[in-house]
Amino acid sequence: MEELKLEYYFKNIEEFAFKEVFNNCIYPWEALNNINEYIKKFMKNEDMKINKASEIGEFCSIKGNYFIDEGTKIQANVTIQGPVLIGKNVEIQSGALIRPGTIIGDNCCIGHSSEVKHAILQNKSKVASLAFVGDSILGKSTRIGSGIIVANRRFDQKNITIKIDEEKIDTGSDFFGSIIGDSTRLGANVATLPGAFIGPYTWIMPGVQVRGFIPAQKRIFPKVEYIITDNPKIELK
Repeated sequence: MEELKLEYYFKNIEEFAFKEVFNNCIYPWEALNNINEYIKKFMKNEDMKINKASEIGEFCSIKGNYFIDEGTKIQANVTIQGPVLIGKNVEIQSGALIRPGTIIGDNCCIGHSSEVKHAILQNKSKVASLAFVGDSILGKSTRIGSGIIVANRRFDQKNITIKIDEEKIDTGSDFFGSIIGDSTRLGANVATLPGAFIGPYTWIMPGVQVRGFIPAQKRIFPKVEYIITDNPKIELK
């Protein structure tokens, strides 16, 4: 099915700073399995550390193997746990946590106190403040709003499966978050369940819980109901 293929979600891989991680991938989740081997090959030496960052704030912790390209700005109290690859002109805001196996392309932004783990963020993608993105792939210019959880594990810890048009595919991993296509936007406090696939140019409005497959170029709204009753007039202390 075309909706399972890599090219359905990502049309700009050739522009991605670390595009070789997608080599020989038919399905997008296969790239997640390539991350660690690709980083080792990129670094050529497991003990090699390259830091071209133009700015590193106070009280940062950068450990393990890493490559940080030029023009990148790392604010105070950021923690980076290698192996990681970080491209050019990336902004990593205060309190962020970048965990092992993360690949961040050029001109990306990781917001205040957000956490990214074993994920691929293609060029110009942005993760706003207080968000978690785990075991996932973000397309070019994707936007992850504040307070979003891109969940990456089932309660029962079984392998994550994908279901599209009654076809069920086993990803072969019990850690798998979401595939989020190019130029997709997720509003504040969205939650994506493990195995969510969201097509490019789709907007998920604030507060939606996403599961399964969402096609390209859709706009998803939450269904909200309110109950309004009278309230006594009470002066608060």
